[in-house]
Amino acid sequence: MPVAAHESVQAVRTLALVGPAASGKTTLAEALLHHTGAITTHGSVERGTTVSDHDQLEVKAQHSLQSSLMHLTHAGCRIHLIDTPGSVDFIGQSLAALEAVETAAIVLNASSGIEPMAQRMLEYAGERQLDCLIIVNQIDAQDADLPSLLTDIQQAFGKKCLPLNLPDAGATKVVDCFYNREGHSDFGDVADAHRALVEQVVEVDGEFVDRYLNEGDVDASELHAPLERALREGHLIPVCFVSARSEAGVAELLDIIVKLLPNPTEGNPPEFLIDKGSRGNASSTPGSGSRSESAFRVMHAQPDPAAHVLAHVFKISIDPYVGKLAFVRVHQGTITPGTQLYIGDKRKPFKVGHLFLQQGKNHIEVGSAGPGDICTIGKIDDLHFDAVLHDAPEDDNIHLKPLPFPVAVHGIAIEPKRRGDEQRMWEIVAKLVSEDPCLRIEHLPITNETVVYGLGELHLRALLERLRDVHKFDVATRPPRIAYRESITAPAAAQYRHKKQSGGAGQFGEVHLRVEPLPRGAGFEFVDQVKGGTIPGQFMPAVEKGVREALAEGVIAGFPVQDVRVIVHEGKHHPVDSKEIAFVTAGKRAFQSAIREAKPVVLEPVARIQITAPESAMGAITGDLSSRRGMVSGTDSDRLGQVTITGQAPMAELADYQSRLNAMTSGQGRYALALAHYEVAPPAVQQQLTREHQAPVDD
Repeated sequence: MPVAAHESVQAVRTLALVGPAASGKTTLAEALLHHTGAITTHGSVERGTTVSDHDQLEVKAQHSLQSSLMHLTHAGCRIHLIDTPGSVDFIGQSLAALEAVETAAIVLNASSGIEPMAQRMLEYAGERQLDCLIIVNQIDAQDADLPSLLTDIQQAFGKKCLPLNLPDAGATKVVDCFYNREGHSDFGDVADAHRALVEQVVEVDGEFVDRYLNEGDVDASELHAPLERALREGHLIPVCFVSARSEAGVAELLDIIVKLLPNPTEGNPPEFLIDKGSRGNASSTPGSGSRSESAFRVMHAQPDPAAHVLAHVFKISIDPYVGKLAFVRVHQGTITPGTQLYIGDKRKPFKVGHLFLQQGKNHIEVGSAGPGDICTIGKIDDLHFDAVLHDAPEDDNIHLKPLPFPVAVHGIAIEPKRRGDEQRMWEIVAKLVSEDPCLRIEHLPITNETVVYGLGELHLRALLERLRDVHKFDVATRPPRIAYRESITAPAAAQYRHKKQSGGAGQFGEVHLRVEPLPRGAGFEFVDQVKGGTIPGQFMPAVEKGVREALAEGVIAGFPVQDVRVIVHEGKHHPVDSKEIAFVTAGKRAFQSAIREAKPVVLEPVARIQITAPESAMGAITGDLSSRRGMVSGTDSDRLGQVTITGQAPMAELADYQSRLNAMTSGQGRYALALAHYEVAPPAVQQQLTREHQAPVDD
C-alpha cells in the first residue's frame, strides 16, 4: 500500500546506526520500529525474525552482513533508518551508508564501552561533516558502569560529548536533560547536565551568550537554531541512553530524532564535485587516479523539491530472483515513476518504473521521493554503486566526493569445480563484488588466477557462502600464488640458429645477442645494433617478438623476466628461407640461452605495509613483522590509543597476515598493502622455485 508523502522536507530525518558488532544496532532498530507501530511484534536476532537482518546468511550468522534500510513515522516525521554491520570486515557497507544520511548514530554497548569500530566511525562521520549522536545501548546490563562510560566517552572524544538524557530508576527509564532544568537521575541532579548542554550550545551564537551571561539561563525551546549549528560544526556530540530490549529510553530517542536532529535543510550537505574541464569524460572521475581534486569545483545540492534532480546510488543489491536494486538518496528535486534520469555521464536516460521505500526485505511502493528520501529503483542494469543520477544532460560532469574506503588486500584464488564454468563464475562473482565497495575481483595473467580480494577472512567467507548458498555455485579456493619475477645479475651473450628443411621452402634465421642487467624496476629494453643488414630490418620485429615471448614465460622458474636489456648485434639470413617465424624462434632461443649464462635470480615482491592497531599491540606487531623478514620504518600514535606502523615485508610472508593480526590485536587491527619493489629472494626460495618449475632446456 503506498505511503502518504510527507508534507515537507522539514519533516524528514535520516539516520545511520553505526558502530561495533554486538552493540545492539539491529535490536535498537527493531525497538524503534515496534514503538512507532511500523511492526506489531518485536523481532529477535537470535530467532532470525528482525526486519533488518533478513538475509538467510545473516539469520544463520546472527549478525548483520549488509546495510539494511527501514523507515518509520513519529510525530509527523518520516525517519529513514539504516542499520549497518559492526564487523570491520564489512565497514564498506557502513561507510557507504554515511553518504545517505544527515546524522551518524554511533551505538555503544554499555558493557563493552568504547571499541575501535566506534572510534573509526566517529572519525569517518567527522570527515564527512555529518551530525553525530552517541547512543549508549543496553544500559540495564548488570555489569554496566554508566557514569564511568560517560567519562570515558568524554576523554576519548572530547568534552563536547554531553548527555541529552540520563538513566533513572536503576536504568529502567531515562530523564531528559535538555528541556528539564531540574530533576534527578541515577547520575545525580539533572541541573548540572542541563547547564553544560545549554552553555555548549550558546557558545556558537554571540547573542545567546550575552543572554545567558545576563539572565543565567536560556529556555531550551529557543535554542533550535544554535543547536543545529553546534551539531553541524561538531561543537556538540549529544549522548543518549537506551535499552533496546526493554525499550527504556526508546520513546525519548524518537523525540530526540524528531525535535533535535537535523532535517535535510539543516545538516551539512554532501560535497559534489563538478569537472572544470571536459564534460562527459568518465575517466575524469575524482579519485580515479587520472586527475586530482583540484580539477573539480565543489557544489552543494539544494534540498528543493522543485529543483532539477540530483541523487546518489549508495548501495546496490542483486537478488538472483528479483534482480538489481539501487538504493538511492535524493538530495535535490523529486523523482516519480516515469521520471527520465541520466546515470552520470551517460547520454541515454532511463525511465523510472516503480519507486519503493524499503522495510528490510519488503518493498513498499510510493508515488514520489523528494529531498532527504531514501528509495529504491529496480531492474535498471546500468545502475551502479556511487552513480550520480540527474535529469538534466548538462549535469553529466557532476560526481560525489570519493569515499575513503579501506583497500581490500586479503585475497583468495578461486576456480569453478566444474570445468567450463569459468565465465559463469566470473559473472556471478562480479555481481557480488558490485554490491560491496570493499570487494574486488581480478584475473592475474602472471599467475593465470582469478583472485577475489576483501578486507579479511570473514569478508571473503561471507562472499563464498553467498556464492554457494544463494547462487548455488561451487568453487575451489586456495591462497593466491606469489607473483615472483626473474632477472639477471651479470652480462652474457648467446646465439641461436634456427634451420628447418623438410622439402620445399625451408626456415632459416640466426640471431646473436647480448643481455645486460638493468636497475631494479627499470623493466625491459630492446636494442637493435645490427649493421650491414645481416638481419634485414623487416625481421627485427620478429626477433623482438621472440624475446618478449621468452620474457613472459620465464627461463629458470617460469616467472616473467624483468630489468634486462637485450642487444641484438649480429645474425644471418637466407634470401629464400628466412621468414618471420624463423627469427621469432631464433630470438627466443638465443635469449633463453643468454639468460642461463647471466647468473639469473628469482625476485620476490616486497610490499609496503601500513598497520593500524591498538597501541598496546605495537610490540607484538613489530616483533612479528621482523620474524617475517620485514622491517619497520616508522610509528605514529594518536590520542585515541591507536598506533600506525609503517614498514616493508616480502609478500610471500604476508599470505596469512590478517589471521595473525587478528590474533595479536583481538580483531582490532587492520592493514593496507602496496607493492614497493622487487628484490632477490633468499637462496632456499630460489632453489625450491627452480626445482618446482623444472624448465626443459631446448637443444
